[in-house]
Amino acid sequence: MDSGNIAFILICSGMVFLMTPALAFFYGGLERRKNILNTMMMVICTMGLASVLWVALGYSLSFSGSGSFIGNLDKVFFNHVSMSEGEGIPEGLFAGFQMMFALITTAIITGAVVGRMRFSAIFLFIGFWLVLVYFPMAHMVWGGGFLDAIGSIDFAGGNVVHISSGISGLVLAVVVGKRREFHQTEYRPHNIPFVVLGAGLLWFGWFGFNAGSALAADGLAIHALMTTNTAAASAMLSWMLIEKLMLGKPTIVGACTGAVVGLVAITPGAGFVSLWSSFLIGALVSPFCYYFISVIKHRFGLDDALDAFGCHGIGGVFGGIMTGIFADPAVGGRSGLIYGGLDLFIAQLESIVFTLLFAGIVSYVLIRVIKLFMPIRVSEQAEAVGMDRAEHDETAYPTFMGLDS
Repeated sequence: MDSGNIAFILICSGMVFLMTPALAFFYGGLERRKNILNTMMMVICTMGLASVLWVALGYSLSFSGSGSFIGNLDKVFFNHVSMSEGEGIPEGLFAGFQMMFALITTAIITGAVVGRMRFSAIFLFIGFWLVLVYFPMAHMVWGGGFLDAIGSIDFAGGNVVHISSGISGLVLAVVVGKRREFHQTEYRPHNIPFVVLGAGLLWFGWFGFNAGSALAADGLAIHALMTTNTAAASAMLSWMLIEKLMLGKPTIVGACTGAVVGLVAITPGAGFVSLWSSFLIGALVSPFCYYFISVIKHRFGLDDALDAFGCHGIGGVFGGIMTGIFADPAVGGRSGLIYGGLDLFIAQLESIVFTLLFAGIVSYVLIRVIKLFMPIRVSEQAEAVGMDRAEHDETAYPTFMGLDS
């Protein structure tokens, strides 16, 4: 065991954990003031629910056994998981680091349905989604399962985290239905400083997310940190340029959104692509996400409230494809399309299509089954009053209790 590696992954685990409350601020600031506590609660609850499920059976289902699609129960409740021995770092530390990914992944989904979905329904959905989607995805990609066997690569969670949560959020938004005043009123962020705070903490946490995925304090971790920061910075500038050209002025919400989609896009390839290509990945992901959010989403009438799919789904798909193109054998040992690696490029496309179909179909069936046993949406009156009061009997801003925004 290397004490430096252990210390590094301990710190990275804390950084990734911070991403979940950071997302609560990011989402909360984007939502209307009457719904901020409910929006944050849907994110924060994953810190409890996903942690308990991970220790109980999630780690075992993700990282034990040799099945193609799911692990076994050999390591339930961390049975046979050593806190002092492992490959490079103790297995218990690896399990703890991976646990933080489960927290943030489920939290991402909730942004698609804020403002109208019952808390009990989303809580139940998240619990079953972890077992039916996230744990199998983690096993298939990082546990030696199906997607690893076909030759696809995912350094820190393009498929496992972003595409799976993005498409699941979109499916939820469609099944739950549009917000009461969709297309009748303009939804504006109620607390932009919260958005900036959340985005800044997400960016900080992402260094642990991507650099920590090297699982050692080494050159690969440093490389992942640099590609991560470069892609985020490049995407931020790209989004600002797009807003300047399209709207006449850049916005701070847009700058923060650009940074986040850049972070999403570099995640699958942070430890596989060269530093120069991270400039391109960041610069090019913003136009794709911006077009989906500003044009495609409205053309199809999709009420993905906080753009969980527009940012994480589209950004994750784009990043996975770019990884298949730009993977540099000198960095991570895998050759992308520009280095003659056609097989890797095809494997990336196959893994993306599989993830979209698997997570999307399972999420659709799951929410439909839940809907048979309980209402998944609040009443129109509750939606009008606000989710904070209707679902939690709390108010973030008592001064504004009578307002509708």
